[in-house]
This record gives sequence, structure tokens and C-alpha cells, in this order.
Amino acid sequence: MKREEEGRTHVSLYVRAMAKWLALALVTGCCCGVVGTLFHVGVERATELRTAHPWLLWCLPAAGLVIVAFYKLTRTEGQGTNDIIEAVHHGRPLSPWLLPAIFLGTILTHLCGGSAGREGAALQMGGTIGRCTGTLFNLDDRDLRTAVMAGMAAFFSALFGTPLAATVFAMMVISIGVVYHVAFIPCLTASLVSYWISLQLGVAPTRFTVEAPPLEQLMMLRVAVLAVGCALASVLLCRTLHFAEHRMKQYLPNAWIRVAAGGCAVIALTYLCGTRDYNGAGMDVIAAAVEQGTARPEAFLLKILFTAVTLSAGFKGGEVVPSFFAGAAFGCVAGPLLGIPAGFGAALGLVSVFCGATNCPLASIFLAIELFGDGGLLYYALACGISYMLSGYNGLYSSQTILYSKLKAQYINVRTNAYHAGEPVDPFRSADGETEKGD
Repeated sequence: MKREEEGRTHVSLYVRAMAKWLALALVTGCCCGVVGTLFHVGVERATELRTAHPWLLWCLPAAGLVIVAFYKLTRTEGQGTNDIIEAVHHGRPLSPWLLPAIFLGTILTHLCGGSAGREGAALQMGGTIGRCTGTLFNLDDRDLRTAVMAGMAAFFSALFGTPLAATVFAMMVISIGVVYHVAFIPCLTASLVSYWISLQLGVAPTRFTVEAPPLEQLMMLRVAVLAVGCALASVLLCRTLHFAEHRMKQYLPNAWIRVAAGGCAVIALTYLCGTRDYNGAGMDVIAAAVEQGTARPEAFLLKILFTAVTLSAGFKGGEVVPSFFAGAAFGCVAGPLLGIPAGFGAALGLVSVFCGATNCPLASIFLAIELFGDGGLLYYALACGISYMLSGYNGLYSSQTILYSKLKAQYINVRTNAYHAGEPVDPFRSADGETEKGD
């Protein structure tokens, strides 16, 4: 009799937990789907206006001042994607004002020609929505962290139309080496709900047409070589962004002066380059690289430069789409040099640089499947694996934790962008100083 009562109690626990997460995911997915659609439409309209009225570029410094003012007014100055990650790591609270702040800041950045993506805003807005929803459900501290991940996944899915990649990314980007399995059902459900809502509201999912070559040994070798170059490109991207951020704050500590100077620098760079390909997100350049196999040789370097200046100055947006741009442009140019079709090289470059910059190989593989189809799956997997390992411990998000070494099965528990992430200088010497003996 006692065992039967215990069994009923355990079943009740699972049923209540499932009901709780499904209800949370439904509300979070609906909110993220609606807000994500509004955000997507806002960015698209801002891009169209900037294209139709090139003079808007000259308003970039003024737009930066408005962004700084709004962040100061809402007391969200200095908050960003790293704070979303910290909310999962340590349960830190998130201000609800972060949502309108990053929404307005990203729209203004795109409207006036700043070089940035949109997924950084997606993770911040999604995480904020998830946290607020969890608070309404009166969840405890640990469950609130899962709610933040569900919001991140849902908003990412609404913008890009990649629910599976969004789910895995939200579960893995926080701590590399640990998968928060408890978050799978809420993240996946919220992603699917937001994806369905965005489709119903007219947001077309991001998809590219690319043909993968037949599977063969020589092509595998060529892809591996390209992946090495993509790993280096991801390191260059991450280090340039962090270097620019630190130097801008060091030499221009005043936020008002920094954003105005950064806006003027973007204007000057635009006219020096003689093209506006590097303003905004640059999705048209990515599409041309993947589907038409065309990209300028210097495009990936200039996109990194434009993005570093824009974000370090205080404009808002994200770093993932710029990593797509840099990877696609690099792969499109380097691929044919190795005997890889330009379009397929661009697709490989896109997911490989993304993988190296975010340290999420499985999410990158799922992203490749949802963006390009499952043709060439083993090529994408090989490229992501090599890029993940050779990119070292660099990353877009300094709050991201890497729990296990990329060189051996060794627990290190360090933040990204730490110098060699605590790896011993002597590869035969363990972290505690003891020499490892061979057989």
C-alpha cells in the first residue's frame, strides 16, 4: 500500500512538472512569437528605409545619442547578452526595461546604417520575456533560469525560423560541456510555438538553396582545410570585437562622446569603402555568397571592422549575423581556391565561423540542416568539429563558461576569452601540476 502511494506521488510530480513547463512554454512562445515578429518587421522596414534614403547614414551619431539616453533613462546601461547568460549561471535578475531598450536601440542602429545583427537583441528580449513569464508563474530560482533559456530559444526561433537549432543553442551556449536537459521540453515547445506564430504573421523562415557535392575523401580533406581557415576567422572576429570594446571604453570613457565618435567612424568607413554592403545586417550579401557564389575577397575583414566599431561605440544589435556574414564571405572566396564550389564553401564558412565564435558545435550542425538542408551533413559536421577545436577558448560571450578542455578529458571550468583557458603549458602536465605518465 505504501509503495502504491509513493508511486502515485512520483507520477503526480512528473505530471505537474510537465504541465508547468508546457504552460510556461506556451505563454513564453506566444509572447516571443508576437514580439519577435514585430521586431523582425521593424528591422526589415528600417533596412528598407535606409536603402531608399541613403542620407539616413548621416543620422547615425544622433541615433547613438538617443540610444545612450534611453539606456540611461531605463537604467539598463551596460546590460547585454552576457547579463542574460549570467541570469542562467547565477540567477541574477533582469530588468523588464531591457526589452524596450534593446528593441529601440537595434531598430535605430539598423535604420541609420550601423553594422550589427539582430540575434543579440533576440537573446536579450527572449531571456527577459522568459524571466518575466517565470516570475508570473511564481517559479523558484532554478526554474527561473530554465525559463530564461526557453525565452532565448523562442525568440531566436521566431527570427530565424530554426526551432531545433534555437533549442540546442539555448541549452548549450551557457556552459560548454553541459547540456541542461531539463530545459529541452520548455525550450523546444516555446521554439515551436513562436515559430508557428511568426509563420502565421508572415515572417518567412531563413532558408538558402545550396547544392552539396557528393561525399568523397578528397572533398573531405578540402573541407577540413577550409575549416582550419574558418577557425582562424572566428578567432579574428572575437578578438577584434573584444579588443575594440576595451580600447573604446579606455580611450573614450564618456558614453555620449564614444557613441558619437563611433557613428562618425562608421560614416567615414562607408565612404572610404565606396559601398554600403557592410551597413546593417548584410543578409543580402550572405544570400549572394551562398546562392550565387559571389563575394568580395576583402568582405569578411571589412564586416568584422564595421561591426567592431559599431558595437564597441555603444550601438545595439548582435554579433551572430556578422559572424554569418564573415563566414559566408570567407568561405565563398577561400572555397574555390581549395576546389570547393563557392556557394557550398560559403555555407560551410557560415556555420563554421558561427561554431568557432559561439563554441556550440551541435547547435551549428542543426543550424546547417535547417538553413541548407541535410545534404552535405557530414561535411558540415566535420567543418564544425574542426572549427570548434581550433578556435581555442575565444568566444563572443565572455560570460560563457567552458567546463572541459578542448585538448583532453579534463575539467577546467573557465570563462571564454581567458588566456588559454587554464590549459597547462606542458601538454603532459595536468592542471594540478602533476606529470602524467604514459603506458
